[in-house]
Amino acid sequence: MTASPAPVRPHTRASLAAQLHDLGVRPGATVLVHASLRPLGFLCGGPEAVLLALRDVLGPAGTVVVPTHTPDNSDPAGWSNPPVPAGWWPVIRDGLPGFDPAVTPSRFMGALAELVRTWPGALRSDHPHVSFAALGPAAARVVTGHARADMLGDGSPLARLHDLDADVLLLGVDHGSNTSLHLAEYRQPAPPRQRCGAAVLTADGGREWVWWDDIRLDGEGFARLGADLEATGAVRLGPVGDGTGRLMRQRAAVDFAVEWLARHRRTEET
Repeated sequence: MTASPAPVRPHTRASLAAQLHDLGVRPGATVLVHASLRPLGFLCGGPEAVLLALRDVLGPAGTVVVPTHTPDNSDPAGWSNPPVPAGWWPVIRDGLPGFDPAVTPSRFMGALAELVRTWPGALRSDHPHVSFAALGPAAARVVTGHARADMLGDGSPLARLHDLDADVLLLGVDHGSNTSLHLAEYRQPAPPRQRCGAAVLTADGGREWVWWDDIRLDGEGFARLGADLEATGAVRLGPVGDGTGRLMRQRAAVDFAVEWLARHRRTEET
């Protein structure tokens, strides 16, 4: 088997910044980034090179936002990959550490998200299941007041990003990873709902299990939704490293998704 040819040169902070600038990243913007770095090829400096390049283009007035979700801090009764025996459920609910925004690592969000979470000066929302971290002047506005029972809706950082007319940047991933599209689910007339649970810290330094009612998030069809969004010209595509970057205004994506979901999904009312 013949090995794939190596790229002409490794990707650096400077070359990545040039590509992000060409893609349309705006100085001073607030950008929600979803990234898988492997498709970007050899990065001289790994996730640090990507973050520094992004901040170089955004400048001091720009803000980087990433998802720092903790999907394992959830009701084990709903786990499917893999499921766990029903007899384990109360043990897990009693034993999971309470979510601490200062130290609890994200899970499955990628190396760039973890780097932002731990970067000096970064702030993180305190939702025990779907937190976000932000770095830059708009960070506090984005992450403060993340409602537990409206986790990706109008009480969430996604809605604050909508208020700020932020951008969404997908690096090496497609719209299946575009968390902002979930905000459109909350803006449907009667989305299906479910009971959610997680472990949280208490004021006295202990932990407890809490329940809340929220909508049943469903990313099914987001790839097709994203393809239809791209067909409108609302998404700019371009090379970032060896991979593909997708840049869009979050308002345009969410507003399109509200109408798309209304046409393509049934609600409890319909």
